[in-house]
Formats: sequence, structure tokens, C-alpha cells
Amino acid sequence: MVGPRENSHDRIIWDRAVHHQDANGANSRSIRNTSVLPQGKSFNWWLRMTLYTCLVLSGQSVATLLGRLYFDKGGHSNWLQALMNLAGFPLLLPYYCIPALRKRNNPTTNSVQSEPPPSTLTLASVYVSLGLLVAFGCFLYSVGLSYLPVSTYSLICASQLAFNALFSFFLNSQKFTPYIFNALFLLTISSVLLVFQGDSDSGAAGVTSKGKYVIGFLCTVAASASYGLTLSLTQLAFRKVIRKETFTAVMDMIVYQSLIASCAIFIGLFASGEWKGLKKEMGEFKSGKVSYIMNLTWSAIVWQLFAIGGVGLIFEASSLFSNVVSALGLPVVPVLAVIFFHDKMDRIKIVAMVLAIWGFVSYLYQHYLDDRKAKTAENENANGEVSTILPP
Repeated sequence: MVGPRENSHDRIIWDRAVHHQDANGANSRSIRNTSVLPQGKSFNWWLRMTLYTCLVLSGQSVATLLGRLYFDKGGHSNWLQALMNLAGFPLLLPYYCIPALRKRNNPTTNSVQSEPPPSTLTLASVYVSLGLLVAFGCFLYSVGLSYLPVSTYSLICASQLAFNALFSFFLNSQKFTPYIFNALFLLTISSVLLVFQGDSDSGAAGVTSKGKYVIGFLCTVAASASYGLTLSLTQLAFRKVIRKETFTAVMDMIVYQSLIASCAIFIGLFASGEWKGLKKEMGEFKSGKVSYIMNLTWSAIVWQLFAIGGVGLIFEASSLFSNVVSALGLPVVPVLAVIFFHDKMDRIKIVAMVLAIWGFVSYLYQHYLDDRKAKTAENENANGEVSTILPP
């Protein structure tokens, strides 16, 4: 993206070329090599992509382990665990109290200036719809995590790639290249392999009844479909409704989504009656009350970091890319379980991790090729247009 200052500078160069094309032949040849069109992705773009990717990987991995720890140590409330996925959004509110920060992070480029901004009712409808969908997915994920071993849970979560690719094809006209197909295939296989890692990660799910196991399986599949749809709809909302690429737009999407979803889950917590047993649950938590509170607190914080990274990747790239990065983190969870829960590391886990990294690099390489192609097209177009004004 090119900022306002760069556009103004290029316009000045263009005007000088028009009015002084006969003054100096050498200057004319120099100007012909100056691009008056936006350049490809900048270093800052890659820096933001790296930051968002780290937030997604670290946030998802740590939050999943904390959720596993919550159920292993005696936690039982699926509604409370789902609420922790969203309840940390007030930590983002100080951003709105820093005008200088908001101004610096809100470039006006790539915004559709010729069309009026969406109405408040339209924006509210988008936030409410997406918020309710997020709440539905978070609760289903919580049920799945409580009933399934981590390996099986990761396997089923890999299906979110297929769901997102399907939804993106119809909603966002997602194009598929051999490198993207390769990335999706490798990331899916890497997660599928985890189901063969044995019972080392079974945990509480090892004693789960067959009925609950089936419920957890179905809930996780439904949650993966919901997550894939949410990502595609979020990208569609940015392109068709919000129509501007600013950091504030990303923050608004996170905060309002989380607010609506938190309210929905909070209602479910009280309507289900689970809130009545929370005090007893905290007292019977195997690691103690302080550990119980810290588990929930840090779960809320790291899930917000994950949300920032996920929406940021949608904003900077696409919903499918955000999902690919999220899928990359699925094999990371069993690896971290080896470190923190002393689970056994076998060959299948190692192969799964290698395939996941390979798939991620394949998708990233496709973005690199697209970036180079865009830069080449822009430079050729710019040189051609300037040459029509400045003949050699």
C-alpha cells in the first residue's frame, strides 16, 4: 500500500513530467523509470504479517493448553471455558483512548472514498451476526475439547481448512493455485497424522464414554465449519460493507464481535444453570483457587491475542491465509504438551510438524509470487503510461 504522502509525491512527478517534457531529454528518461502507481507489498506489510502470524500461533497453542489444563484439573463448565475465549476484549479498549495512536494506524489508502460509509444499522447487523456465529463456534469448540483427546481434537480441527476453502470459493472468489493446494493438502495431512500418535495425549478423554466421544466429535466438526464460515464472512464484510483498510476497522471488528458473543455466552451460562456450580468447582480445582483464577485469566488474555492476529491476517491477506496459519498451529499443541505435560514425542508428531511447516512455507511462497507479479505489472504499466507523455 502507498500512503497519502507517496501519492502526492508521485502526482508532483507526473505534473512536472507533463509540463517540462521538452526541457531536458535526460530528465525525461529518468522520469520514465519512476513508477506513478502503488508499489507491491512493503517491508512494513511483511512485518505486520509476521507479528499477526506469531500472535495466532502462540495465542492458539497456549490457549488450547490452558483449556486442556482446565478440564484435566477438575473444570467442568463448557460455557465458562467458551466465555474465556472472548471475555478478554476489554483489554483492547485503551486503544480508543489514544488519539495519536489511532491517527497513526489509520491510513486512508485503499478505502472506497466514492461510496458513502455504511449506516450504523448495517454495521450493527454485521457485528451481531458475526458475534452470534463466533459464540456458537466457541461453545462447540469447548465441548469438543472437554470430550476429546488433543490428537483427535487437532485432527478434526484441520477440517476448518476445507470448510474455509469452500466458503471462500463461493463468497470471496478465492483462487486456487498448485502452491495453495499443496499447502492445504500438507496441513491437513499433518493434522490427520496426529490421530495415530497413540494414547499419550488422551487425558480425561481416555475415560470419556462413547456417547460423549461422539458428541465431542460432532461438536468439533460443527465448530470447524462455523470457524471457516466466520473467517470468510469477515473477509466479505471488510470488502463489501466496511470498505476500508484501517487498523481501527480491525479493532472494531474484534471488540464488537467479542462483545456480542460474550453477552450470548454469558446468557447461556446463566440459562444452563452452570453458574451455580462455579464456586464449588473453584474450591475443588486440583491446583488450588489461585491456579483456577490464573488459568481463566490468562486464557482470556491469550485468546484475545489470537483474535487480533486472526483478524489482522484476514485484513492484510485473506480468510484462507488466516486459516492456514491457524492450522499450522495445530501440530504445535502436542509438541508443547511434551514440554509441559511430559507427553511422549514420537515419529508421527515430528513428521506432522515438518509437513505443517512445509505447507505454511508453500502458501507463503505463493504470496511472494503474487507480490512479485504485482510489482512487475505495476512497473510495466507505469512505464508505459509515462512513455505516452514522454517520448524518447
